[in-house]
Amino acid sequence: MHLNFKGKDLMKLMDLSKAEINTILDVSAELKRKLYRREPHDYLKNRAIAVLFEKQSTRTRTSFETAIIHLGAGGIYMTPDKMQLSRGELVKDTARVLDRFVDGLVMRTFGQERLEEFAYYMQNPVINALTDLTHPMQIFADFLTIREKLGRLEGLKIVYAGDIWNVAHSMMAGCAIMGMDLYIPYPEGYEPNPDILKFARETAAKSGSKLVLTHDMEEAATDADIIYANTWHSMGGPEKSKEQRIIDFMPFQINQKVMQMAKPEALFMHPLPGYRGEDMTDEVIEGPQSIVFDQAENRLHTAKAVLSLFIG
Repeated sequence: MHLNFKGKDLMKLMDLSKAEINTILDVSAELKRKLYRREPHDYLKNRAIAVLFEKQSTRTRTSFETAIIHLGAGGIYMTPDKMQLSRGELVKDTARVLDRFVDGLVMRTFGQERLEEFAYYMQNPVINALTDLTHPMQIFADFLTIREKLGRLEGLKIVYAGDIWNVAHSMMAGCAIMGMDLYIPYPEGYEPNPDILKFARETAAKSGSKLVLTHDMEEAATDADIIYANTWHSMGGPEKSKEQRIIDFMPFQINQKVMQMAKPEALFMHPLPGYRGEDMTDEVIEGPQSIVFDQAENRLHTAKAVLSLFIG
């Protein structure tokens, strides 16, 4: 039985329960099966959805626009430079006007507070397609992929090695909610958001899982089920030069040596874009343990699930 999401906003993973995340994953799997069987699933016929992106995107934009087509809706891709926002129109005015035209807004932006301002002034759902703080859509695809490959989420050990930014924050919250152990090896001076860290630690304690932040790559990687790399220089990331970040994070590169510390059957994941020779080696991403492109594909199926649940 599906929980009722209709009309709600998707701001961050911390707003969701374990049951709600499982429902999103269940619907994603159901819609994936329908696509593979060529079964119609145009649940949003005659709906209009605005897609407002203030940051660059490949997977998120393409997955949402394709999802909108498959669901039978119409998508309107928007960028601030083509809108009156670029001339100083207030967010609250733009939001209230869009609300009269469309059935929902998918938004990728910088500050979380900008997304939440749109949601405050709109009655129709607003979906977080990435902010500097969080990236829930990435984690839905990650968890769907892990569940497909390993048959479960709870009790698994995940290693996240990369920038402590939006994906890391959402992974911290998601693993804590779902009862997964998360180890984050990272260099000093790149601490996570304190509010998300507090939430993740408190939630992990309730779910019986672990959240371990360490500067020791071997401690993190030993006996891991999933090794998850990410870029070291995110869009809009914290102030430090790209060159300095590469120096600082290089001891945490995912290479074959690190993969051998994990379980023999461990899988390699990356949200992309990835930088070969930096956050991971070509040998790892192209190797037999890599499920990176299955993970990328699942962005489509989870986008369809979120749109159909929140707007449908």
